[in-house]
Amino acid sequence: MSNYAWVTLTTNDTYSLGALVLAHSLKRAGTAYQLVVLITPGVSECMRQRLKEVYDIVQEVNVMDSQDAANLALLARPELGVTFTKLHCWRLVQFEKCVFLDSDALVLKNCDELFEREELSAAPDVSWPDCFNSGVFVYRPSLETFDKLTKFAVEYGSFDGGDQGLLNQYFADWAYVDIHKHLPFVYNVTAYASYCYLPAFKHFKDKIKILHFAGKMKPWLMHYNAQNKAPSVPSQYTHAADLIQLWWNIFFDNVHQRLNRSMAGLAGALSQLRLGEQRTDEQEAYDLLMRRQAWEAGQMDYTGLDSFDNIWKKIQETLQSKPEDGIGTS
Repeated sequence: MSNYAWVTLTTNDTYSLGALVLAHSLKRAGTAYQLVVLITPGVSECMRQRLKEVYDIVQEVNVMDSQDAANLALLARPELGVTFTKLHCWRLVQFEKCVFLDSDALVLKNCDELFEREELSAAPDVSWPDCFNSGVFVYRPSLETFDKLTKFAVEYGSFDGGDQGLLNQYFADWAYVDIHKHLPFVYNVTAYASYCYLPAFKHFKDKIKILHFAGKMKPWLMHYNAQNKAPSVPSQYTHAADLIQLWWNIFFDNVHQRLNRSMAGLAGALSQLRLGEQRTDEQEAYDLLMRRQAWEAGQMDYTGLDSFDNIWKKIQETLQSKPEDGIGTS
């Protein structure tokens, strides 16, 4: 077995959907290396079994229940809990080198050459290029580094409240010391239009190796029409519609049939979808759930169900069906 590994993290059943598609995208791209997923207690037993089918190692990490000195120190900074969880990837010391991928990433081409890079190699963040984006990075597992990172987190916190701020503070010389640690942007391309230079995205699209769905809107939160087998892609993502369709194709080819309704969150809801079949009560329930998720994320379907005409029609139907008993009587 190789001493290199791809590593990701998931904290619940819904994000595990991303981790499952990520694993299959890595296999689809022909990686030669092992796959590892770190999970928290929020992942159900049923979902853990699905993860074990595609990951070589499924390892639970539980920050607050651990009794080592680093985690005891963290109790004084509970807001760093999620950030600290990601740092556990440095404890995978059975591996010589790893590449961490956020579970909302999609691998489009073989990227095994990343293991030729050294710690800490990462691509620039589009919003502030002197910082790296922590959705994809090359690192060397080390208990010493883990201990230093933990102490640094407790002492200094994170300037953005997350792992990206913390890691950029710790690896503060990334921007100017060694250009070889700057990964080309194609290894971590942000899908959201507001974060993209759209002409460049369109021009270099066929060169993208890893697409990263950073931000609130994830592929699994986009409404999926089971009858026409296509997601409803928000306007901010139309430039990447074919890649979003690819995410869903991988999902239905490799993941969907292994889900069941006992799973939490969207995983259980998605298990009820039946491609190409007439809409069922479960489909209606899923559609309502996805519309609510989209509204809460600020992603309304202005040209479809959420158009002004449809909303006005619903208002009129509601007013017309309102009982008039008691009106005008004393």
